[in-house]
Amino acid sequence: MSSIKATVLLLSFAALLLPGKAFSQEQLSYEQALRIGLENNFDIKVATTDQQILENNVTLGNAGFYPTVDGRLTRNYNRNDTRDQFSNNEPREINNLKTQQTNMGVFLNWTIFDGFGMFIAYDRLQALEKSGELFTKATIEASLAAVSDAYFEVVRQARRIRSLEDAIAISEQRVEITQAQYDVGVSAKVEILRAQVDYNTDRSEYLLQQEALQNARINLNQLLGRDPDIEFVPTDSIVVDPTIQYDQISTGMAANINLQRLQVDREIALLNMRAARNLRLPFVDLNGSYSKNQSEQNPAIVGQQIGTNVRESVGFSYGASLNLPIFNGFEVRRQTQNARIAMESSNLAYQQEQNRLQSEVARAYNIYSNRLQLLQLEESNVLLAEENAAIALERYRLGLLTAIELREAQRNELVAANRLTDIQYEAKAAETQLKFITSTLLQGTVTP
Repeated sequence: MSSIKATVLLLSFAALLLPGKAFSQEQLSYEQALRIGLENNFDIKVATTDQQILENNVTLGNAGFYPTVDGRLTRNYNRNDTRDQFSNNEPREINNLKTQQTNMGVFLNWTIFDGFGMFIAYDRLQALEKSGELFTKATIEASLAAVSDAYFEVVRQARRIRSLEDAIAISEQRVEITQAQYDVGVSAKVEILRAQVDYNTDRSEYLLQQEALQNARINLNQLLGRDPDIEFVPTDSIVVDPTIQYDQISTGMAANINLQRLQVDREIALLNMRAARNLRLPFVDLNGSYSKNQSEQNPAIVGQQIGTNVRESVGFSYGASLNLPIFNGFEVRRQTQNARIAMESSNLAYQQEQNRLQSEVARAYNIYSNRLQLLQLEESNVLLAEENAAIALERYRLGLLTAIELREAQRNELVAANRLTDIQYEAKAAETQLKFITSTLLQGTVTP
């Protein structure tokens, strides 16, 4: 049955060509995937640029410590016809009277006390910067956790491909054996047809599995911020860390980035409440200016003389002002109450996140510990299923086993292999989740 072997080879080749690119596939390790994700992931890039803005905002000037200095220049022109009426005199009329005024100066205003608002504002800017740093770290960890899951999803789908290839090999041998038995008259035509139907079923599953593998590759490429059509072969297998302890995770939960961010939010809420309370305190401003004013009038009449009158003044001024809030429609009380409510809300959000993380840890560790137990069982079960399938094929070759029994042994082997792969993936995903919660995912892999 060389035609069947040729069909299998053609099927494999066509399946590889299914996405459109099959040659020169890169070898991609787990650590390489994490590094590429760290460099290219768009969520990480956006978070990093947002963090830079928050860093730039932390200045004394932005907090209100520095004075403001403005330069000002104005020039006005007027042209009028005037008529002055004096008692017992003829009226005096001047047509086309031109007036030109020029004012220039430098003005300084400096708030030297605003109820400690500038100090609170600077502390708030620093807290926002810290919150931005934590958000960037959280984005990095979440993105790389997604990369980890996506990478091992590719590994899982690739393993399913290999399991189906083994199943197709058995189906191929079954067709060959059945055809040989039919040729010598010990098998019916219906057995050949049944064998070919099962063989085609396996080929169909193989093509569908190739589609699932390619979609898994596309998902990982998206997380890595690169062309979805890039072909690669994962070089790492699914290896589960069996040493994670529940007490260790519960203790390490305090390092969770989201909890740290919510703690910073509590600090910001406290600063906002202090700022609202301090609105009752006075404000003290210093001001000063240096200016030059010049006016020119043409024509100007002084006594009996007509000419151009130029007036100029140069000088400086300085002073201070005190503003004491007395009553502003209970706005200070309203803002203080709202700030207190916001602080209580931030405390509740922190407690809620603690509760959520505790539940996440309990769920993830339950899956993790359960899958570790199942791994030992399923690894043994796969060996038994493989041995059973090999024996069944040989017995079928000798005519000691029916086609239905062989097919059952074949499917049992495939199901056992896929179940083991799924359990390994689920255990690894639970491990990733536990390490993500305790912010230890990147330990021993890459440094952000």
